[in-house]
Amino acid sequence: MHVFALGIGSVLALAIIAIGTLYVARPLTATQSFGLPLPGEAANIAWWLRLKGVRDIASGLTVLALIMWGTPSAVGIVLLVEAVIPLGDMLVILSAKGSIKSALGMHGLTAVIMILTAAALIVDVA
Repeated sequence: MHVFALGIGSVLALAIIAIGTLYVARPLTATQSFGLPLPGEAANIAWWLRLKGVRDIASGLTVLALIMWGTPSAVGIVLLVEAVIPLGDMLVILSAKGSIKSALGMHGLTAVIMILTAAALIVDVA
């Protein structure tokens, strides 16, 4: 079970690294699918969005590093903690009356997958 859950964790980590890379390279394009309206056209907006990208990349690399050099339970704990990010994104989008489809379908589903994967890694199934 741990091997499957670690595989899912790897996919999640690589996906958030890819999203973070898109935010660094093309921040306004990346923001269009997030679930909130674009923040504006000011020159500094793209730089603020790139900060999100850097943090996404770091989050994904943290999970990959633990998969490589940590224990399954450590990976699970970090995935559980990092599930706060998509859960928070979902709640912010819903509070702002943004896209319900993006809030639940992308951010909510990601949080659920992360929590289930974390549980499979934390609970020792013998």
